[in-house]
Amino acid sequence: MRSEHVSRPARPFFPASGGNPSAALEQLCREIDAAFEAAETAPGASFGQRVRLALQRAIAGPDLLRPDQRTSNAQAYCRHLLAADPLNRYAIAALVWEPGQASPVHGHRTWCGYAVIEGTLEETLYRWDPLEHCAVATRRHARAPGAVSYVDAGRGAIHQLGNPADATARAVSLHIYGVAGAQIATHVNDLLAA
Repeated sequence: MRSEHVSRPARPFFPASGGNPSAALEQLCREIDAAFEAAETAPGASFGQRVRLALQRAIAGPDLLRPDQRTSNAQAYCRHLLAADPLNRYAIAALVWEPGQASPVHGHRTWCGYAVIEGTLEETLYRWDPLEHCAVATRRHARAPGAVSYVDAGRGAIHQLGNPADATARAVSLHIYGVAGAQIATHVNDLLAA
């Protein structure tokens, strides 16, 4: 009987681990790897649903982020790269938002998911107006701790995310993007005029 060797991806790179990453972060990486594997072997399995469930489980544990991964920047929201897939399929980051800080209005060049860990973010949704070549706001809603979102690439899910100016504390969110870790700042957002 012949035994076949199944090649598994190498362990994700944890640039911000300062030692060992949290058990919750390692579990999140295993679940994202499993979502990719399921998408390849069972086409009916929903990759997006698996990512959403993985995010929900990850933020449920208190040990996901260390204090240094929750630090902010007074000038703009702060992004902490937490993990990068060795096959360049995804990167995981914590975003820390002081009151009044927000992303630009953007669509996505890749799939992405996020979950709110701490504080309440405000999300404004937009639709693309092809005649005017701009994004038009359609609605705004609060995203409380535990809120989870997943979108595919494209202009079908244009939004702006931020911590309202009248918030009394910072907000922290966990994001997974379908890009290599080195591309997290350059290959995710499709910046749009609103």
